[in-house]
Amino acid sequence: MIVKMKFINISGPRNDIDRVTDLYLSRYEIQLESALSELKTVDNLRPFVELNPYRDALAKANQFVGYLPNADDVTPATGLGLNDMFELVRKANEDYQTLQEKKEKLKKKIEELRAKQQIIAPFRPVDCDLHKVLNYRYIAYRFGRIAVEFYHKMQKYLMDDLNAIFVEGERDESFVYGAYFVSPAEAQKVDAVFRSLHFERIELKDEFEGTPAYAYQSLEREIARVNLEIEDLDKQAGEMLSDRAPQLIAARNRLEELSNNFDVRKLAARMEDNKEDYYILCGWMAEDDVEKFVKEVEDDDKVFVVVEDDHDAYFGEPPTKLENPKLFKPFEMFVQMYGLPAHNEMDPTVFVGITYSFIFGVMFGDVGQGLLLLIGGALIYHFKKAPLAGIIASAGVFSTIFGFLFGSIFGFEDVLPALWMRPIDHMTTLPFLGKLNTVFIVAVAFGMFLIIVAMILHIINAAKSKDIEAAWFEPNGVAGLVFYVAVVITIVLFMTGNPLPGGIVLAVMFGVPLIVMLFREPITRAIQKRADKMETGKAMFIVQGFFEMFETLLSYFSNTISFIRIGAFAVSHAAIMEVVLQLAGAESGHPNWIGVIFGNLFVCGFEGLIVGIQVLRLEYYEMFSRFYKGSGHAFDPYTKKNTNKSKK
Repeated sequence: MIVKMKFINISGPRNDIDRVTDLYLSRYEIQLESALSELKTVDNLRPFVELNPYRDALAKANQFVGYLPNADDVTPATGLGLNDMFELVRKANEDYQTLQEKKEKLKKKIEELRAKQQIIAPFRPVDCDLHKVLNYRYIAYRFGRIAVEFYHKMQKYLMDDLNAIFVEGERDESFVYGAYFVSPAEAQKVDAVFRSLHFERIELKDEFEGTPAYAYQSLEREIARVNLEIEDLDKQAGEMLSDRAPQLIAARNRLEELSNNFDVRKLAARMEDNKEDYYILCGWMAEDDVEKFVKEVEDDDKVFVVVEDDHDAYFGEPPTKLENPKLFKPFEMFVQMYGLPAHNEMDPTVFVGITYSFIFGVMFGDVGQGLLLLIGGALIYHFKKAPLAGIIASAGVFSTIFGFLFGSIFGFEDVLPALWMRPIDHMTTLPFLGKLNTVFIVAVAFGMFLIIVAMILHIINAAKSKDIEAAWFEPNGVAGLVFYVAVVITIVLFMTGNPLPGGIVLAVMFGVPLIVMLFREPITRAIQKRADKMETGKAMFIVQGFFEMFETLLSYFSNTISFIRIGAFAVSHAAIMEVVLQLAGAESGHPNWIGVIFGNLFVCGFEGLIVGIQVLRLEYYEMFSRFYKGSGHAFDPYTKKNTNKSKK
């Protein structure tokens, strides 16, 4: 069912808005609306412009609580005042920033060490004392790299013309790293040759000890030592926050409440009256909550509540809050997928719950597989609260029931007696049509019944919204209902061997409803005494009406025939299980039980999924399309937003 909503105005002294929000609104479900845009009857409204004083402190508190490893297991402290909370967050931030500054310095040091490593790394194979080399007075040296394509030419020059030595370091796909040594007298000549070979010089500072390999390892050890310092700082920060965890969590929770309460100003409005400054809040609340709220504040002389019963006082439409028994609660998911009902529509949740479970049971009738769906769905729904699991459990109940009616358990049809019939081989002879599978006939008859129910629901919805045309003259209104019921009665009379009364019903009731549906627009205008003219000419109206009528008749037929799929899946399920048992060798009397188990699990999962989708299709296209619009918007209470934020 849909919870009835009331639109209320709350007002009082401007400086009292935080108290009211914290004391009253935080305990009631109310969907706040923007007072500036929603109210029609109040003039001289202005917005609040104050900045949220809790935002920065809350952001820091959230940050620190997020660093705590087991924040959900910590019991918040009590007795903290607001000033204590601000001081706690400030001091924690100060200590944390001090540690972070030290950490950033160490990170920069690591970056510097890594940079030195990158410089020295390619020269690790060079076996020389860097400190000594970098201080040579009588030998010139050059560290650097040369492209691979010039390396062999360099070697040739060294062998033929140059008095220099090249000591190779590491190499990659593009370059060979190393250093060449030459006497100062030959340095100019050798440098010129190496420049012609595109030798790129790499400067090494006199800050390394030992060989390049030793210098590299020394840098690696230094980096490891600095990382340990960083880890120690992280540990100190963690311990600092853990020691203050109860206080921080308490501060976070309270600051979040205060911040959310303060943000109510975004939806509130200010009004000055005789130099007095007032706030105005407005929104939707459940009718029962309104009564409790009004009674609670009647002794509070700073709070004024007005319950608006006249739609002329506000612009919006009531939001939708669904409230159904626990058994049908999971089926709200299907309704929400299609669209929530408007406030003046029926809630189809119970209808969906009954019809979906029933149709699924017919299409998937098996005692064993039904029990698997029931137990599995119930367990998942119990622990995870997943709506789909609850739906599966309900469907499993009806699958089990129809399994007994069909005499099927895990595909075996010779264990249980069929309390009704076996879908795969039960036949019925009908006039004009001959012998047909009984389950197909029952499926179509059941489909006719559901279509009639859907039409009745459409008429109820149209009556609630006071739409005369939709209630009386539309294809799903009274005219369409009379026509379809007449067709159903005619078919039943013909199929039961009563062609004469069937023909009379058809002759009498066939034409009049169709004519009413064809001329529903002018009839409605005449009843409502409207003077507006038709948008199209008479000829175009007739042509358009003819094709619409043809489409209507086609939809009646296609929607009815569509329910054959119920019987088709009932028969196919039995046939599929027969194949599974044959493959498992059940007919020989020595079944492969592993094959039987896995076959049942496969059918239960795969075919169950297909059947579930097909039933949902019937709900949406054959039934919902006739009576349900789903144009409502969800009830979004302020307290729900607070809860959601606190969970993040």
